Amino acid sequence: MMVKEVIGREKLKINLNKVDTPQLYFAIRIRGAPGMSKKNEDTLKMLRMHKVNHGVLVWGSKSQLGMLLKVNSYICFGEIDKKTLIRLLRVRGKVEGNRSLTEEYLHKYTEYKSIKELADDLLGGKVKYHNNSLFKIKPVFRLHPPKGGHIGSIKKHYNEGGTLGYVGKYINQIIHKMM
Repeated sequence: MMVKEVIGREKLKINLNKVDTPQLYFAIRIRGAPGMSKKNEDTLKMLRMHKVNHGVLVWGSKSQLGMLLKVNSYICFGEIDKKTLIRLLRVRGKVEGNRSLTEEYLHKYTEYKSIKELADDLLGGKVKYHNNSLFKIKPVFRLHPPKGGHIGSIKKHYNEGGTLGYVGKYINQIIHKMM
């Protein structure tokens, strides 16, 4: 039997009992639906991840993290940083009518003057991405398949050398590969 070494990956775990201050997470659906239980399919629908390579911003409350951990065999998720969030909103952010999210749109229909202000408030928890204050901005980011493919297998968890489950700060590299 051959043992595969994983270099540069530490064991990552989330403990729901120690969630003090919620953070902003980004979750990406990696695997499809064949063989999936109805409960997992419903959980993915509640998270608005209907198709492969769809990503959503999730505010990491205890209930939301519980949902992410329930379907972690089909998604990857982790903490998104400010630089990646700004680029994600500019490149893949959409509004109703499948038009790109622009600063002119934000200035006209919301109280935000720029995408950086919106990103600051999203990371700070002042506004949730699915609130009414964000007028007709789509909550789902449709991403491309990653350039160069996923690191490791899409059938294994991150700690085992794959891409699934909680990936921590590595989610930012995955997002950059998928934009």
